[in-house]
Amino acid sequence: MLEQLLIFTRGGLILWTCKELGNALKGSPIDTLIRSCLLEERSGTASYNYDAPGASYTLKWTFHNDLGLVFVAVYQRILHLLYVDELLAMVKHEFSQIYDPKRVEYFDFDETFRQLRKEAEARAEELRKVKPGGKGVNDGRKLVMKKGSGFGGGNKKNKSEANEGGNGDDGKGRKLENGHSNGNHNAAAVEGNRGMGLANGKENASSNNEAFDVTKLQKLKSKGGKKTSDTSVVSKGSNVDPKKKVTKKNRVWDDSPKDAKLDFTDHVEENGNENIEVVAADQGESMMDKEEIVSSDSEDEEDEEVSKDSKPDAKKKGWFSSMFQSIAGKANLDKADLEPALKALKDRLMTKNVAEEIAEKLCESVAASLEGKKLSSFTRISSTVQAAMEEALVRILTPRRSIDILRDVHAAKEQRKPYVVVFVGVNGVGKSTNLAKVAYWLLQHKVSVMMAACDTFRSGAVEQLRTHAHRLQIPIFEKGYEKDPAVVAKEAIQEATRNGSDVVLVDTAGRMQDNEPLMRALSKLIYLNNPDLVLFVGEALVGNDAVDQLSKFNQKLADLSTSPNPRLIDGILLTKFDTIDDKVGAALSMVYISGSPVMFVGCGQSYTDLKKLNVKAIVKTLLK
Repeated sequence: MLEQLLIFTRGGLILWTCKELGNALKGSPIDTLIRSCLLEERSGTASYNYDAPGASYTLKWTFHNDLGLVFVAVYQRILHLLYVDELLAMVKHEFSQIYDPKRVEYFDFDETFRQLRKEAEARAEELRKVKPGGKGVNDGRKLVMKKGSGFGGGNKKNKSEANEGGNGDDGKGRKLENGHSNGNHNAAAVEGNRGMGLANGKENASSNNEAFDVTKLQKLKSKGGKKTSDTSVVSKGSNVDPKKKVTKKNRVWDDSPKDAKLDFTDHVEENGNENIEVVAADQGESMMDKEEIVSSDSEDEEDEEVSKDSKPDAKKKGWFSSMFQSIAGKANLDKADLEPALKALKDRLMTKNVAEEIAEKLCESVAASLEGKKLSSFTRISSTVQAAMEEALVRILTPRRSIDILRDVHAAKEQRKPYVVVFVGVNGVGKSTNLAKVAYWLLQHKVSVMMAACDTFRSGAVEQLRTHAHRLQIPIFEKGYEKDPAVVAKEAIQEATRNGSDVVLVDTAGRMQDNEPLMRALSKLIYLNNPDLVLFVGEALVGNDAVDQLSKFNQKLADLSTSPNPRLIDGILLTKFDTIDDKVGAALSMVYISGSPVMFVGCGQSYTDLKKLNVKAIVKTLLK
């Protein structure tokens, strides 16, 4: 049974809803669809499944892009209603006839919908009756098997070939119970009677091919023998002359002292204390507080790209027709018009390191938002598609919620508790280094910071974090190695509460997304300490692997948590962003998969090399 059908504008104004359909929906499936699917450029998918306590719904939708309307149908997932797509198409057609942008109420559409629903249900019932049932299918299978056995019985040669290929006969004329095996046997028999050879027997197919190529193989062998002899002569000639002895060069030892500029190690004084440089005030202002200026788009480049994209259309339609269409505008865009431009955009995104699956979904979503829309005058299809893709990318990369960490830190300070940030990620992405960069940025804003060395697994991890803490002159809480990181983090938060530290930055061990024991330990750390922010640290170089890392991290944190409402990844810190040139697609892939914003970008090796993600610059790079 259909639970609900809703018509609303893209601005969120509800125009009509059916009051006769079922009871009130459990949960908020429409809101979740808008938030998780339509606004996240996932509208190219066929349907959306929503789970609520005591109910599971399937939502299907369609757009009228020219009028800016959205039609959504909701029904119980267990029912598998077949007429929903057809009903949505009929409702879309009928409602578009009476739609007026000035009207907000459509009570007269109730009777029209009732008739449309009856027509759709009746048509679905007729199709169900016309479709052959289980009995007819079985009878057809028996008839085919019987016919096939007649072919097999009349030709012993084909029967033996079928037995060699393993197609469902046991060699004594007995039929196997597996219908697929008998089908293969019958197919082989039929092909044998036609003189075309065995279709499914792998051994016979290979033997036939060998018999066919005997003469060719002999010729190749004779030629191959000559070639091998020639190569052997060449290889002999290429050997080093034994008369010439290879003399070993003497090693040149340089006894001069090393250049002081190349020695970056921290020297130890005679009394055993490390002479660690204090750099908190020497590095300058962090790039987080500097506004990045994005240059305006070059119109020449854009026109050049548009002309490239429009060349195939000009060849197909001719110069006059393409010019007339650009001046007069096209009535309505369809998939055939959008496919060339979308394919070019997909290839361009993939060259910028965007995962193929995500690039395809984005193009499907853009196609769904443009299909049926009227093309305005003096505009090309390629430029329209690119503008729609640009809007979609900006919408994806723009955070849906506030990510002002400094404001959240002061709010936690008013509640007299420290603000806890946990850094997680795979091995070798730079968690400890970028934790120190975040600490340096917080120190510049007069925030007291404490580090927690919870990487009790990797050798040297505690010493690395201790060096950063001494250089920045901030306290560090450590318990050494082979300790439970969840307990170490809890004690660190308690120590920060006693000392009055504003922020606790928790460093964790790197782990692969498939390592269940380590992922279970991480889930325990997050559940036991309930941090304010869980930051996933990922490389900008990974490309397609970012999809696997983020999705499995979120999945493991959800599956292994003992809480009914598990904590997932809240934000992303993207490292090594200065090494990728224009391959910035990993940022888009990570945000699209997790729905979490990129909060920090690491762009160098000093403490100041940490900045915000510039959405306009990323979008411009992806589309240029």
